[in-house]
Amino acid sequence: MAFKIRQGRSVSNSYPLPVVVDAGLSPSDVDALRAAVAALERQSFASRLAGLASRQMSLGSLTLPPRLQAAAAAATQKALAAAMKMALASLDPQPSKDTMRIHRRLAALSGGVGGAVGLASLPIELPVSTTIMLRSIAEIAQAEGEDLRHPDAALACLEVFALGGHCAEGNVLEGGYLVLRAMLAKSVSDAARFLTVRRVSNEAAPALARLIGAIGARFGVVVTQKTAAQAVPVIGAISGAAINVAFTEHFQTLARGHFVVRRLERVYGPAMVHAEYAKIARSEGYWSDPSQAA
Repeated sequence: MAFKIRQGRSVSNSYPLPVVVDAGLSPSDVDALRAAVAALERQSFASRLAGLASRQMSLGSLTLPPRLQAAAAAATQKALAAAMKMALASLDPQPSKDTMRIHRRLAALSGGVGGAVGLASLPIELPVSTTIMLRSIAEIAQAEGEDLRHPDAALACLEVFALGGHCAEGNVLEGGYLVLRAMLAKSVSDAARFLTVRRVSNEAAPALARLIGAIGARFGVVVTQKTAAQAVPVIGAISGAAINVAFTEHFQTLARGHFVVRRLERVYGPAMVHAEYAKIARSEGYWSDPSQAA
């Protein structure tokens, strides 16, 4: 089969890449995208917790009093600021061996310590567990061909933290992952442009502060659920370690889907990948199908 090739650019326009324009996705890439859609659209963190508890758990049960909500929000911002500094300053640009199990064990350890101390440990435990997750997310990114020397790739790792809350809202946002990517696109682009020009990773810079705020609003949904779960009596028998492992695995799953989509975007172009993504999401029942509307 003959393909026409034109010179394109990555999603962030940071460097040129060949884009196939006259052919659809290969069967293997369709399969990869189908798995990515399932990872990004299917399971919320709350449903993972419900599975741990071996019983149905409604989102309404995962609430915190106002004082603890404020503490969780502050801890979320602190965790993301620390993660951004690490993402932009010290992520290893060279691919490394898969250490998923090590990351899960470290997450379990930090969660176990947090569980022993109680909810008061959140401002300390959350930045630690978020940093551990970021390392794991970076390895997934590298496995899908991301070059972490580019600011847009490092920021794409942080973007994963914004993806965790979208299924927890009863599919309020039709279009799920793609809608969230679009909502974050300007903040990510502005931050990447700022970093390319200034090469400064100070999270107080307006472009970076806006990105942290946008990601924090989404990440905070899952942080609140995690924090509340540790205080729900029905999960009393589940250790903080088990909850942190579920927390880590949730974002690892999202990262796999996210970076598969980005890899395919570099090959085929965003428009083609997004159209196929939407087709799969509707056919699998993750989104409603307009053609079936009354």
